[in-house]
Amino acid sequence: MDGRGRCMDNIFIERLWRSLKQEAVYLEGLTDGFTAHGVIRDWMTFYNTERPHSALEHKSPKEAYWADRNMKLAA
Repeated sequence: MDGRGRCMDNIFIERLWRSLKQEAVYLEGLTDGFTAHGVIRDWMTFYNTERPHSALEHKSPKEAYWADRNMKLAA
């Protein structure tokens, strides 16, 4: 995230919005803001803790974090 004028910075947030829409918003048929808030909050928690990410060798962020921690402790 280099700041203003860097087109590469936008790629990451656009990918996040696409995933949010495809995996949560479009599937839920949201009718009001309260429901949308709950669905988005739950999905973001899932995305940041349990959802496998290709950049993490298809591990969840939680698995990748603890795997790295366990390797450092074993060394």
